[in-house]
Amino acid sequence: MTSETTERAPAGLLRLVERVTGPLPGPWREAFVHVPRGAFLPDVVWVRLVDGMPDHAPVDRTVDPDRWEQVAWSDVPAVIQVRDGHEGESGEPAWPSSSVSQPSIVASTLLTLDVSDGQRVLEIGTGGGWNAGLLAHRLGDANVVTIEVDPGLAAAAQGRLEALGLHPTVVTGDGAKGCAEQAPYDRILGTCSVARVPPAWLEQLAPGGSIVTPWTTAWATYGNLVLTPRHDGTARGRFVHGGAFMAMRDHRSAIRDVAALARPSDNPDTGTTRLSPWDVAGGDRHTEAVMGLILPGLRTHWNDDPQMGDAFRSRLWIRDDALTSWATIDYDGRQLDTFHVRQHGPRHLWDETEAAWSWWTSAGRPAFDEFVLDIEPDGRQVVRCGKAGGSFWPVPLDT
Repeated sequence: MTSETTERAPAGLLRLVERVTGPLPGPWREAFVHVPRGAFLPDVVWVRLVDGMPDHAPVDRTVDPDRWEQVAWSDVPAVIQVRDGHEGESGEPAWPSSSVSQPSIVASTLLTLDVSDGQRVLEIGTGGGWNAGLLAHRLGDANVVTIEVDPGLAAAAQGRLEALGLHPTVVTGDGAKGCAEQAPYDRILGTCSVARVPPAWLEQLAPGGSIVTPWTTAWATYGNLVLTPRHDGTARGRFVHGGAFMAMRDHRSAIRDVAALARPSDNPDTGTTRLSPWDVAGGDRHTEAVMGLILPGLRTHWNDDPQMGDAFRSRLWIRDDALTSWATIDYDGRQLDTFHVRQHGPRHLWDETEAAWSWWTSAGRPAFDEFVLDIEPDGRQVVRCGKAGGSFWPVPLDT
């Protein structure tokens, strides 16, 4: 890639972004041009080996500069850290732990944030620093605070920002605690997904402020929550469509392979089902996002083994995060209308999944953005669906 092409890369990236978002307002267009994404990437980034699979492979700028430039100036996420910066054990996948997000998703989220001149923003999850740079260009250095839990990432991001003449406040710390020293904020923006809203964020909002943060459930990671506090101390948030972001570190599940948790001594109940496992966990991220909202704390994992013959060809595992119960739903390679079910533990997780699916379909399959999150006076966080008369069963979240 020639230097001329590189110099024109920010403008080219902006064109790619606007194909997705439509024309950006002038201040954001200027930010995307004058705060170049490539300036916030390290020499080594990681890209997904196979779409839909967790493992990533490194792309080294010094070895393959053309490929590195392609990642930097394309509308794709660029992973800048794997395994929280640790080497990992032999054979352990290079699972991503920090990234510079997909540019069109960054732009859409910033538009959802709906900032105005003079407003102050707290960003949770500095990562590479590009998002903080865009905010600082738009609002001014003094109006942007960004917090990063990883000291190395925070220091590197601050160096990249300063190299471009940008000086937002960069803090190393736990994003769930916010940054009370610099509060209050008109907007709080998460760039990592959360499974519940940290109370500190609400406490640090200025009157009339709002929170925009990516959302995650045990079932799926997808979309954003736009949360607005009320005067009585409660809050209501609407879910909106969006991308998938890495979870805040203390909102991650410790379970990486659900199937590995079944013990040989388990004696499951058996049965059959006519509900296809692909209906509830087949890769349609909108459906899976809804299932995650109405089945909190349940996690899925697929095993596919064509060598298993009559035993199974594909197996969906469901496990609760409390590690008390599991279920499997098997496809034997022949019948697509009846599936073998095993369930173990005090909860019958497939029965719960079928009940959730039955409710959702009978309610007309309300979309992800028809659900809301309410924060009650006692601090409980509850998911509700307006299309079902205002409430689901309801679904309380851990606080």
